[in-house]
Amino acid sequence: MEKQIFKTDRKMPIIEADNLTYTYPGAEKPSIREVSLKIEKGEFVLLTGPSGCGKTTLCRCFNGLIPHFYEGKLRGEIRVAGMNVAEHAIYELAKHVGLVFQNPENQLFALSVEKDVAFGLENLGVPREEIRKRVDWALKVTDIYELRERPPYELSGGQQQRVAIAAVLAMQPEVIVLDEPTSFLDPLGAKKIFEDIYRLNRKLGITIVLVEHRLDLTAKYANRIIIMDEGKIVLDGEPRKILVSEEVHLMGIGIPKVIRLYQFLKQRGKDLGEPPLSSEEIAKKLRERLGR
Repeated sequence: MEKQIFKTDRKMPIIEADNLTYTYPGAEKPSIREVSLKIEKGEFVLLTGPSGCGKTTLCRCFNGLIPHFYEGKLRGEIRVAGMNVAEHAIYELAKHVGLVFQNPENQLFALSVEKDVAFGLENLGVPREEIRKRVDWALKVTDIYELRERPPYELSGGQQQRVAIAAVLAMQPEVIVLDEPTSFLDPLGAKKIFEDIYRLNRKLGITIVLVEHRLDLTAKYANRIIIMDEGKIVLDGEPRKILVSEEVHLMGIGIPKVIRLYQFLKQRGKDLGEPPLSSEEIAKKLRERLGR
C-alpha cells in the first residue's frame, strides 16, 4: 500500500513558486515579497525566521488558502503537484497537500478520533470500505490506533497533534506542511512529534515542510533550511552550511547549542570538522578527538 501511494521523483519539483508576492486585505504592505523557490519530492524542508517574517503566509499559499480563502492580492505564480494554485479549488489541492495547524484543536471537532481522521475522506466521497482502510492505516502509522474511539478533547496535546497528522495522512497527500506543530508541547513531547514526522518522510517519501523555531530539536532531521525575513527568503541551503553562516547570527535566529559549542571550540583551535546537528553527533566527535 505504501509504495503505491508515495513515490519519490527528485527530478520534478513538487512545489514551485515564482516571484510570489501577497498582501492581505486591508494591509498596507505585502506579507511575502518576490518569493521564488523549488521544493523537490521527498525533501524535508525546515522553514524558519523571525516572528512575522511571512512563514505562515507562505504555507497558506501551498494548500490554496491563499488566494481562495484569504482573498487579498496575489502576484506571481505558485504550483503544487503540477497544479497552478490560483486555478484549482482548495478541495482539489487537499488531495496533494495537507496542512497541520499550530493548534491541533483547530482541526479536531468530532466525538471520536477515528471520525476526525475520516472526515476529510468522507467530504471527498471516498468509498466507505476505502475510508476504513485508510483510517486504520493512518492511525497505526501515527501510533494512535488504540485511541480511535476516544474523544479528542480527552487527549493530551501530543496525542491531539498525532490525530491531526493522521487526519492529514489519511488523505494520502504528497506534501505535508506543519506550521509550528509543537508550540504547545514540552521539549519531550515535541521531540516525539518530530521523530514521527521524520519517520513519515524517510519511510513513505512524503515531502515535509516544517515551520519551526526550535532548531535545537529539528535541524538534524532536515536536509534543507529556508530562512525568511521581512517577507523574503534570505537563506536557503544545507543545514550545516546555513547554521554556521554570519548572516544567521546577525538575524538573531536561535542557533542550536551544538553549533554554538562547535564554533566556540573552533575559535580556540579545536576544529571538529563538519558542523554537528545534534548532541549525539558532537559527543561522538569529541570522543574521537580525545581518543576515547
